Amino acid sequence: MINPLRGMKDLTFDESARFVHIVTTAIKIAKRYGYSYIETPILEETALFRRSVGESSDIVGKEMYQFEDKGGNDVCMRPEGTAGIVRAFVSAKLDRQPMKQKFYYYGPMFRYERPQKGRLREFHQFGCESFGEASVLEDFTIITMIGQIFDALGIGYDLLINSLGCPSCMPAYRENLVGFLTEIKSDLCEDCNRRIDSNPIRVLDCKNKKCQTLLADSPKLIDNLCEACDADFKKLTALLDRASISYTVDTNLVRGLDYYNKTAFEFISNEIGSQSAIAGGGRYDKLVEYLDGKPTPGIGFALGIERIMPLVQMPEREREGYYLGAMVPEAVKRLLLLAKKKRITDKVTVEYNSKGFKSHMKGADKVHARYALLIGEDELKNSTVWIKDLETKEEKVLSLEAF
Repeated sequence: MINPLRGMKDLTFDESARFVHIVTTAIKIAKRYGYSYIETPILEETALFRRSVGESSDIVGKEMYQFEDKGGNDVCMRPEGTAGIVRAFVSAKLDRQPMKQKFYYYGPMFRYERPQKGRLREFHQFGCESFGEASVLEDFTIITMIGQIFDALGIGYDLLINSLGCPSCMPAYRENLVGFLTEIKSDLCEDCNRRIDSNPIRVLDCKNKKCQTLLADSPKLIDNLCEACDADFKKLTALLDRASISYTVDTNLVRGLDYYNKTAFEFISNEIGSQSAIAGGGRYDKLVEYLDGKPTPGIGFALGIERIMPLVQMPEREREGYYLGAMVPEAVKRLLLLAKKKRITDKVTVEYNSKGFKSHMKGADKVHARYALLIGEDELKNSTVWIKDLETKEEKVLSLEAF
């Protein structure tokens, strides 16, 4: 027997229903905020992620499914969604249009890492990307949208926020941070030592408990923001306060990807073990420019579908559609013609084998049909159909022509 590869799994039965519920709920809410669907390839040039996510990130350094294809191209399976959306945005020359653009997407992502609860090698994300709006009001709006998605799914969460500043804030802060890290580098892990030279702010994202203890007294970027970034962050927190949205300022939250600047945020849950982040994102005002587009502000997020599946409160399944059953073999062909007609507007399940009344009722219950339609000898002779509303329990016999 051939099994799924390690870290990859099938979605079937109840899990697939939960998956569809999450995606349809998120799409419905994203559309209310003006987002439209975008689809990008699973396979991209490796250079896309090296230039956007960053060489110092764990994704690029350790986790990408990267290989050379038969044409000699260096390619990889997408490890995250934002870079591909930005690449598509630039490829379509949307960066040259004056109008703002908003896209939602969902689909599989791939990272080669140790599988564990809440972390797979093939996983699925739903995300949104907003281009062309530099105002912090958009930051507030996108955080509000994520909260509404989780509220609609019945998921509790805590919100963490931080500001990563801008090119005006970063040089002086970087110098202070490197000085601090250099003094304690002998006690930091190997990854942190590597990042001190390549991207010191990423040291703050280290998950090593010893490193986190050592970093407790590190310089905080939020205390070194320029006037504009400080004003934006204060405006964001004021908006969240006014909307009664609870949050915690996490000064070590850097999101682990090189393209973020200014606002960064995570939604976390304490109900899924150590992998507590269920959604995250932030602003990336330079990323379009990094990928050869015209300077365009952007902000986005992604939520992990597999991570939130155990937390989702599924609505009670409603009865819908028709169950068609034959009491005698001769009625099956007539039911197929009836099913063809009804499927223009309704869900229809047809039982191809003739059965007794009780067996058909059990079959109708199993598929959660609203109506059970049966044709027996009398109905076949009289060109009628027996129908029962399985919610109201009302029964009647109708002519096939009328039905």
